[in-house]
Amino acid sequence: MSIAVYRALTWATGPLIRRYLKRRLDAGREDATRFGERFGDASAPRPEGPLIWIHASSVGESLSMLSLIERLRRERREIAILMTSGTVSSARILENRLPEGVIHQYIPVDRMSWVRRFLDHWRPDLVLWVESEFWPGVLSEVKIRGIPAILMNARISARSWRGWRRAPWMIRHILATFDLCMAQTDLDAERLRDLGAGSVACPGNLKFAAEPLPAKPDALTALETSIAARPRWLAFSTHPGEEETIAAAHRILIRNLPDILTMIVPRHPARGTDIEKVLTASGSAVTLRSRGEALTRDTGYLLADTMGELGLFFRLTDIAFVGGSLVPHGGQNPIEPARLGCAIVHGPHMENFLAIEGELKAAGASSLAATAEEIAREVGTLLSNAGQLQRRVAASRSIADGKFSILDAVFSHLDPALNRISSAQPIPASRDARA
Repeated sequence: MSIAVYRALTWATGPLIRRYLKRRLDAGREDATRFGERFGDASAPRPEGPLIWIHASSVGESLSMLSLIERLRRERREIAILMTSGTVSSARILENRLPEGVIHQYIPVDRMSWVRRFLDHWRPDLVLWVESEFWPGVLSEVKIRGIPAILMNARISARSWRGWRRAPWMIRHILATFDLCMAQTDLDAERLRDLGAGSVACPGNLKFAAEPLPAKPDALTALETSIAARPRWLAFSTHPGEEETIAAAHRILIRNLPDILTMIVPRHPARGTDIEKVLTASGSAVTLRSRGEALTRDTGYLLADTMGELGLFFRLTDIAFVGGSLVPHGGQNPIEPARLGCAIVHGPHMENFLAIEGELKAAGASSLAATAEEIAREVGTLLSNAGQLQRRVAASRSIADGKFSILDAVFSHLDPALNRISSAQPIPASRDARA
């Protein structure tokens, strides 16, 4: 499919797209108070002067940009920042995490009249597009208008790479939008070049340069008091099909550690009640954080089905099991718990973080556990051997702390574009978009 055909299809299917969005709104998957943003209707004025538009599709991608945004606010006060994302969950988290003065909007759906309305209002001087959720309509319009664009923290999975190779004309056109593609790994850089990207650099993964996840001191103190001296471990960002294995590991652990507390933070908090049923069936009492339930001595599982509290739970334990690694999802970010002093245990599926998995393993900071028995053995060993646990914690911190230089490398590539827009005249508004 060509870009022209894609644009024509999105124009012709406008009523269907509206109906689909309305169903999402009725299901609570769209923000009712800001629904117009999905059609390119801005809910905030454009600031004067140069403006950078940063787009990240969802929570993880959005959070990976926070360290970059905070540095921009410190060093480039003359440049306004617009941040867009596509999910309600990302908007809610960013509401509390974005620095003062940074504007958040939902990205418009990829239909040309809505995209043009968005661009006519915001008139960005530079576009920073995060990772690899490519919207052909938006990016083709950015290219037509001659707006400088950089692909940030680019990741091309093996599946995406194979898929795009079957549509080379499309991906070449999309990648031609970007003046520079900054890849997370050498493999991502190689795949980008193979797909037709021109200028490619590999400064590293910005997710690893982020500041430690925050935690509210009062909440931390209250939970530490409730847990007291109980042995505990955490399974974070878990996906469907993993909680059953975590519960089985818990049942094995309580044979030698009857007062052990297993903490679980699911990737999607809305699954809380479903996970509760799985855990209750395993025979131990479950406390749901979303209900404000008190943690008692009988609590076997603390289920943190809430948003934005992962930093709190990393601070409550020395052992973190990586969710998304027992099922073929590719794993979640292991640097976040490593930075906060956790020894890392993960399953066999860490395809999203192969390079960092190798570093953690080589440093003795992590271990692989593919079954409930193996997870219980690893967790039990660490809980019973303080020396081994502290060596692994120190190794994981060392790997994590060594990643802060990635931000400097990213800015060495970004600074020339920032210098240009700081002195450039604003891009004039284009013609009015058709409804």
